[in-house]
Amino acid sequence: MRIRAKLTPFSAGYPHMLDSTRPVQRPRIAPAGLMFLAITSIGWGFNWPVTKFLLGELPPLTLRGVTGVLGALLLAALAVIRRQSLRVDPRIWPRLVTAAVLNVTGWMVLMGLALLWLPASEAALIAYTMPVWASIIAWPVLGERPTLLRTLALVMAFVGLAAIMGGNGIAASAEKLPGIIMALCGAIGFAVGTVFSKKYPIHLPPITAAAWQIGIGCLPIAIIGPIIETTHLELVTPVGWLLLVYSTVVQFCIAYVSWFAALARLPASVAAIGTMAVPVIGVVASALALHEPLGAGQIAALIFTLAAVVLATR
Repeated sequence: MRIRAKLTPFSAGYPHMLDSTRPVQRPRIAPAGLMFLAITSIGWGFNWPVTKFLLGELPPLTLRGVTGVLGALLLAALAVIRRQSLRVDPRIWPRLVTAAVLNVTGWMVLMGLALLWLPASEAALIAYTMPVWASIIAWPVLGERPTLLRTLALVMAFVGLAAIMGGNGIAASAEKLPGIIMALCGAIGFAVGTVFSKKYPIHLPPITAAAWQIGIGCLPIAIIGPIIETTHLELVTPVGWLLLVYSTVVQFCIAYVSWFAALARLPASVAAIGTMAVPVIGVVASALALHEPLGAGQIAALIFTLAAVVLATR
């Protein structure tokens, strides 16, 4: 009897990357997997206020592009150390490039720009509506009919977005509108990339797939950024340089490697639900580090958005 593993919208990888490994059913939850999942959630969660702070010292495209390329090089070096081949079958290149554009280039550009208009906490909440959009897109593309729970999840996601937009009044919402649109487009683009990679999987070793996708996705940003933006490295503070190291090493390397290690040890649904700690950490960390508001509107948005993601991944 053949057993087919059910994939969630996140089972192909997350938040700006797709796992290239084939789904394997693992009914038992390994403690090591939970540890790796915790490392991933903490690394990605803290990166939201880190990026928001760095945008005060560096332009968005240069920041996202350069750190991404450096992270890809570090991952490539790690793959070589682990004796994983960096070779890519010519037949895989089209889907590899498509996945990189949808899940890395679009995500990095749109989320980086969204942070110019939005607090890090609100951008993180909008970003993590991705499973809802993925479940909707999967219906016509993969034939996965949305359940009642997923329909309810969509409604709750919109309630969360309404709480964000209305939390500080209509005038404030109008000022935030460009950031909200960009964050939504980034989330939907990543959802499209998730469904694409479920339909056309990329069969490469995990670290190799991560290195190539981050590198391909961030290289054009790293090239275009310095051309159209003005960067003053002399104005970057010591704290800023420290956070640049964090964004490069922790976000792109440690967190991604931990994510792949968690996926290898946990059921995909458990791993996906576990990543919902990311926006929670992002919201709390932004409130503590950047003194961003954590009032009734933000709390309501947090509750409804997380509840929507829970339902969407069931």
